[in-house]
Amino acid sequence: MQELAVAEVAFGSNDLEKAKVFYDALFAVIGVSPLTDTPAGGRVYGDSLNRPFFAVLPPFDGKPATVGNGSMAGIDANSPEQVDELYATAIAQGGTDEGPPGYRNLGPISLYVGYFRDLDGNKLAGFYFPPVDQED
Repeated sequence: MQELAVAEVAFGSNDLEKAKVFYDALFAVIGVSPLTDTPAGGRVYGDSLNRPFFAVLPPFDGKPATVGNGSMAGIDANSPEQVDELYATAIAQGGTDEGPPGYRNLGPISLYVGYFRDLDGNKLAGFYFPPVDQED
């Protein structure tokens, strides 16, 4: 079976300067720095443009950014405490709560996750998949 790989996640923003402050703080929690700024004023986060990365950009069509209904990006954390820190950082930077951190049982899988929205209303989740023997 082939492994699922995501090449890019990009969210549009109507205020890139505020979005960059938000995401700079959020990604610092997991040790990810800005990789590059784009000619259009956006910012890319990650280790390499040849690896999965996250970008906050102005919409390419020049229209205002809108929120995707049912869309969400997840940020892989190393521990429940790091999920807590991602969530707290997002809220402190002006993000909004979509579900506080805690264990969620999703049928065959269980994970520790906290949901929040960025300044433009895009939904994100900080998540941690614990080893089966460490679930609470």
